[in-house]
Amino acid sequence: MMYLKHFGLTETPFSITPDTSFYFASHSYQEGLNTLLFAILSGEGFIKITGEVGTGKTLLCRKLMSSLDASFKVAYVPNPYLEPHSLLMTLAQELGITVATDVTQHALLTALTHGLLDFARNDIKVVVCLDEVQAMPIETLEALRLLSNLETEKRKLLQVVIFGQPELEVKLNHASIRQLKQRITFEYQLDRLSHDEMQYYLNHRLIIAGYQGSRIFSSAALTLLYFKSKGVPRLVNILAHKSLLAAYGKGKHQVGFSDVFAAITDTRSIESTWRKLRLNSFTLSVFLSVCGSAFLAFPK
Repeated sequence: MMYLKHFGLTETPFSITPDTSFYFASHSYQEGLNTLLFAILSGEGFIKITGEVGTGKTLLCRKLMSSLDASFKVAYVPNPYLEPHSLLMTLAQELGITVATDVTQHALLTALTHGLLDFARNDIKVVVCLDEVQAMPIETLEALRLLSNLETEKRKLLQVVIFGQPELEVKLNHASIRQLKQRITFEYQLDRLSHDEMQYYLNHRLIIAGYQGSRIFSSAALTLLYFKSKGVPRLVNILAHKSLLAAYGKGKHQVGFSDVFAAITDTRSIESTWRKLRLNSFTLSVFLSVCGSAFLAFPK
């Protein structure tokens, strides 16, 4: 990235690719991770994590997987838009259970059952992590529930963690899978970053990326960045990245209000919101009064 040397960075700090090395333990993230670890170590069957788009569900999922030791076998399914047979085949492949490509549903279930029993005999706990579950067909969710019925006298052979957007709740209210909803014993909803957390988040990522200088984002820049991103980590990353580009283009070493503003106008999903804001003079005047003189002194 062209601005890395300019800011003394060794890697891009605000990539939107989930990278556990940049994991930031905000209040919501840490509570979510603690909930997951406690539920899994307790042997619970179904665990659910929900959150709005961009709040970091996939990153939390990867952080969970990296936090589990060798006594766990994890199967990760990032794209659950699969019919039941395809999902079971994917699980078999993820768990290293050998099955023929033309295997019948019954034979596939039998192979999975035997494989899970082998893991249990070796005292290995199996955890399945499914991302974007709001897109999973109802019949596939039901097949997953049936598979989770497998258990020994002491514990479940399979634990399932589902990650999804809030509309997952609507799907789980479907009458045909009400039994699945009843089996979710632990759940947590990820929240956005607070204003203070966003500042720590930005600094954390910059330090991980090798930054050693003084504060990059001015107070005015931070206020505008939070106002437009609403503390959603993905939007924070996008705007922070573009703001650094804008500052670099001017040869500056600090990001000011004007640089964040340039990032906003270059981001289509946020630009439309900004246009609506400009039409609402009352909202804009309140916004400016809260920011006070900081905006009047932003770096040119």
